Amino acid sequence: MSNIPKDKADIGVLVGRFQVNQLHDGHIALIESVLKHHKKVVVFLGVAPGLVTRNNPLDFVARKEMILQSFPQVTVLSIPDMPSDKEWSKTLDERIKEVAGVSSVLLYGGRGGFIERYFGVFPTKELGDFGGSSGTEVRKEVSAEVKASADFRAGVIYAAYNQYPKVFPTVDVAIFKGDDLLLGRKAHQDKFRFLGGFTDPTDDSYEQAARRETMEEVGIEIDGITYIGSAKIDDWRYRSEVDKIITLFFKAEYQFGNIVPQDDITEARFFKFNTLTRDDVVSEHQPLFDMLVSYMNRKEQTQPGKDTRATTR
Repeated sequence: MSNIPKDKADIGVLVGRFQVNQLHDGHIALIESVLKHHKKVVVFLGVAPGLVTRNNPLDFVARKEMILQSFPQVTVLSIPDMPSDKEWSKTLDERIKEVAGVSSVLLYGGRGGFIERYFGVFPTKELGDFGGSSGTEVRKEVSAEVKASADFRAGVIYAAYNQYPKVFPTVDVAIFKGDDLLLGRKAHQDKFRFLGGFTDPTDDSYEQAARRETMEEVGIEIDGITYIGSAKIDDWRYRSEVDKIITLFFKAEYQFGNIVPQDDITEARFFKFNTLTRDDVVSEHQPLFDMLVSYMNRKEQTQPGKDTRATTR
């Protein structure tokens, strides 16, 4: 970049993320502009605590190799993300000192980059806009394309294996109307189940997720949502997977609305709770039924004279 003066610092340090499948023209111009003014250039790549997320899909090694393919003369190091900008700045300074020794250093950052959040001891210089799409735009474009190559398939497999094992949180709801319990049935299943489903990032709470799932599956409003407990669900879709489902189980009261089975529920109706057994529900929900029976029996002990008990036999 022609308006950058020839800086006298021995080492130019560039901090960025470079979360793209390949360096675009803007990235190349950015690194070349720093190389033009320093014999030694160090690139620090931000490393997020999570693995394979939309904002940080590539690990450190993959990005390091990408940069070194185009710029083998630079040194590429990592800097972990931290919740505190001051702690992050302190850590960055310590890592710079490890490689710089007594050499002078100048930090470079792109417009809107790390510089405004840097509280360290080294001087900084903000570089202008070198063009090129943002990392977010590049990732979105790349994610829409499937390539017929072994490298592409290997990359997908690599990403799948280099993640933390996950637990998918779900909600299930025992909805009562008096002594009657509402259950739903999915297509191709003979037995009924509690209503519910996966929680969503847009949900503010698990209780809200329970309301949303109930509305989506049968179109009714519920209230008096009470947490009963949680359990791992033996869902057939995840029996051979490392990832598993753990559900949060609630009891709720029917408020209003016409029951209209929808989403993946093909039938929904009320049953007399005290006539049900665990064998009346699908196998993956039988632990929830046992939990509900225990909960209702404990409640029964505090309300003598009212028989709402079911059986786990």
